[in-house]
Amino acid sequence: MVWISYALTLLLSYTYRNTLHLFRSAHIVDEIRRMSTVLTNKTAIITGGSRGIGLAIAKKLAAAGVNVVVAAKTTEPHPKLPGTIYEAAEEIKAMGGNALALVLDLRDEAMIEKVAMDTVAQFGGIDILVNNASAIYLAGIEHTPSKRYDLMHQINVRGTFLMSQACIPFLKKSSHPHILNLSPPLDMNPAWFENFTAYTMSKFGMSMVAMGLAAEMKPYGIAANALWPRTTIATAAVQNLLGGDALIRQSRWPAIVADAAAIILSRNPKETTGQFFIDEDVLRESGITDFTGYAVDPTTDLAPDLFITL
Repeated sequence: MVWISYALTLLLSYTYRNTLHLFRSAHIVDEIRRMSTVLTNKTAIITGGSRGIGLAIAKKLAAAGVNVVVAAKTTEPHPKLPGTIYEAAEEIKAMGGNALALVLDLRDEAMIEKVAMDTVAQFGGIDILVNNASAIYLAGIEHTPSKRYDLMHQINVRGTFLMSQACIPFLKKSSHPHILNLSPPLDMNPAWFENFTAYTMSKFGMSMVAMGLAAEMKPYGIAANALWPRTTIATAAVQNLLGGDALIRQSRWPAIVADAAAIILSRNPKETTGQFFIDEDVLRESGITDFTGYAVDPTTDLAPDLFITL
């Protein structure tokens, strides 16, 4: 009860940098209390959990009492990208959470299997897998080097496939098994293929893995879903690759994706599977109607994310 009370306090005053987002309605308080009760003492692996959306999800789950495994490749400081797996784990521990940093290169099948086994050795099982790690390169077919094509498909599709495969035996033993892929709804609109076909193929591939998992794992009560943001999110990828400071100002903080992920992952896995969720829609369904606190700059019009039409 002490841990649940602590988690409830954190979740009710979740701060992302200088943005404070308080959920005040009785309905939301009930939702957060339920979330903490359901998720306490569960164990989650978050790929790409050292920064951005992955780190935000890791912190959110840790605040709800989840044992969090930060699985990513960054072990040394990067000149353009914030955070290492060790720094992320220490941040989570500093806020009172339980975290384990594990090195993971999703191109290495042996490393994937080791992360799963080390997680079980440390925490006794696996309840949640968040396939967040992704590579991005936005260029048309004519200008996409094979090296970039291979990297996106090795990490986004193959990595998600093999990471899920490695966790399934342990998820089958869980009382609350969830797989959540950070990937978009499937939409064959040519606009989403023009100018970045390789990236679209890789992200839709992640969504197809979620679809396949939902069908295959239904007899075992393992949920498999996908989650995607309605707007661009203030991450290093947006800053460095998509639109710099201007697009950052039109974005929301990763907290909105983390909040939506926590809600999905706290739901009954037998009743919530095979769905493509949009972060804002998940929060609206939970009674949240004011999204101002999630905006980097509330005075600026929001920019839709890729694969989204506002």
